[in-house]
Amino acid sequence: MPTAIDTDFVREWLICCAILHLLVLGYWFAMFRWRHDWLYRLHSRWFALSPERFDALHYAGMALYKILLLVFFVVPALALALLR
Repeated sequence: MPTAIDTDFVREWLICCAILHLLVLGYWFAMFRWRHDWLYRLHSRWFALSPERFDALHYAGMALYKILLLVFFVVPALALALLR
């Protein structure tokens, strides 16, 4: 017999995951902002990137990460909170 899913637990778990991923995004942004030259030198060893392309790829990556964070963690947590 299937057991009932505790929606409060799932909502809290989604919120914890969202906070964790926001911290990862914040760390990524901080590294990009204050350690930009070091990151560029590190990545330019492996890939032939201009500084403009490097910046564009990181901004696009951060935007995609934030959108996926909202879609997979924040919106479901809000939906479960509204069903409460």
